[in-house]
Amino acid sequence: MKNCIITISREYGSGGRDVGRMLAEQLGLPVFDKEIMHLAIEKSGLPGDFIEKHCEKVPSKFIQALKRLSLNVPSTRMPSGYTSHVAAIPLNKKTDADNVFQTQSAVIKEIAESGSCVIIGRLAGYVLREHPNLFSVFIRGDFEDRVKRTIEVYNLPAENAAKDVKKIDKHRANHYKLFTDQKWGDAKNYDLVINTSSVGIAGAVNVIKSMLSERIKE
Repeated sequence: MKNCIITISREYGSGGRDVGRMLAEQLGLPVFDKEIMHLAIEKSGLPGDFIEKHCEKVPSKFIQALKRLSLNVPSTRMPSGYTSHVAAIPLNKKTDADNVFQTQSAVIKEIAESGSCVIIGRLAGYVLREHPNLFSVFIRGDFEDRVKRTIEVYNLPAENAAKDVKKIDKHRANHYKLFTDQKWGDAKNYDLVINTSSVGIAGAVNVIKSMLSERIKE
């Protein structure tokens, strides 16, 4: 299977980001997470405050650091031959959120055309739904385990963790519904759904690799 694009969607606290990054490392593929998407949006010519208003919240110092970077810095492990043309994307007169989605979608499609990779979040599975070699994954976890993980990994106060998990899940579900008119996390919208409470982070990576091996045989 040539030009395999693996997209990772995930519930908050499920470890989906770790799954995606571990998978990319083991497969020797570039991984595109929110920092790459943020940078691509800024390169497109959208005002910088669009990112803070319409994307997942990140520290202001991180945003400033992105502004000093280039898409082609070695640490991003860009696919060979990748160049960005998103600056030429004309913005329409829709809402700010629509413009952000339009730009991100163009970037995601451009990335997918450049070679095999792992893309985490950003509705990439939906954006690339017609790609012939797309393998879309949804990572979930039992609620109690996700709350525990947010406390341990993200250092959220224990008294607020459960509320924050529900809030972010709701935000992602609404965002997905808005742009896809589909239900976030519905198994029929993905090639594979994995519960990390059952198999763990490393186990989830192994399951995905096993499924990919079967796809390659086809």
